[in-house]
This record gives sequence, C-alpha cells and structure tokens, in this order.
Amino acid sequence: MNKQISIIFATNNVHKLEEVRQILGPRFRVISLSEAGISSDIPEDFETLEENALQKAQFIYDRTGIPVFADDTGLEVDALGGKPGVYSARYAGEDANPVNNVNKLLSELTGVKNRKARFRCVIAWVSSEEKRCFEGIVNGEITHSRSGSGGFGYDPVFVPDGSDKTFAELPAETKNEISHRGRAVRLFSEYLTKLQP
Repeated sequence: MNKQISIIFATNNVHKLEEVRQILGPRFRVISLSEAGISSDIPEDFETLEENALQKAQFIYDRTGIPVFADDTGLEVDALGGKPGVYSARYAGEDANPVNNVNKLLSELTGVKNRKARFRCVIAWVSSEEKRCFEGIVNGEITHSRSGSGGFGYDPVFVPDGSDKTFAELPAETKNEISHRGRAVRLFSEYLTKLQP
C-alpha cells in the first residue's frame, strides 16, 4: 500500500479543508495551519490571486519545511469591472464577514441587468523542488437574492452556468465537480499523482 503523503494546506477554513480533502482523497494527509501549529498572520500583500497564493505558500514553507499549497480565490463580476476579485474575502471591509460581503455585492448590483460573474481559484504549490500554480474557473451569474444553506462565502448568490441552482443549493459532491476550487484541486491532484505515483 502506498504511504500517505503529508502536505500542509495554508488555511484554517473548515469548509475549504473539507472540500479539498474530499477531492484529494486518502492518499494525502492534508494538514491545516492550526494542525501544523501555525497561528501567525500570513501576509497577502499583492494585487493578483497568483502572487497572493504563492506568498502564502512560501511563508508557511519557510517556517515548516513541509510541502505546502495555498489558494487564493476571487469572485469577478463583469458589471463591477472584475471586483471584488482579490478583495473578495474583505469586500465590505477588513472585519467583514460573508453576510456583509454578500450584502454589499447585492446592493452594488441593484438594478443591474448584466449579472455575469466568474469564480477564479489559484492554487500555489511550494516544495523543496519547485513552485507551481494551478487555476480553476467557473462562469455563472449573480442572483438577486440569497438561496440555499450550503457552501460558504458568495455561494448563496452564485449560479454556475448550466445550472438553475446556486452553489449553496447544490450537494457538496456536485459543487466539487464543477467548482473553481474543485477544478484547480483536480489539476493539482493530477500533478501530485504524476510527481509521486
């Protein structure tokens, strides 16, 4: 039997951890920041998802020496010129929570007909050998009000193309199949499998 490979996921977000553990499966032991004993604030100083993800992964790798992956995800809304983008998690301010962020988004789109948007996720991988990025995108549109109790973040107001349900209404397995993070993690997983078959 293949040995389980330990890697750190630079997050303490329980929802993200569950999603990623489901997709990567039992071959990988995915360790959260708290499980790795890291409580320091991780810098995110850049203007792009790629740079932020790499900065987070490098920061943790430098402190642990264990291979790390980090993600940065943004919701990009056409009518808002690509906002909230890299500021998605703090769109309504530094101390914002998902409810505040969604409220601000819906308020800014009041009366706007073009609701097209995309979720973009970039995963950065840092190990002793290399640094790499993997990207997943899902297109869709923003609803006029919240719907569904699953998921997190902007999921209750995002309907992916080809569906009539928000991410928050879809079963976790279905969401993982089509979500931006699901797509990025699968590319990452394929890469890891080739790296350590």
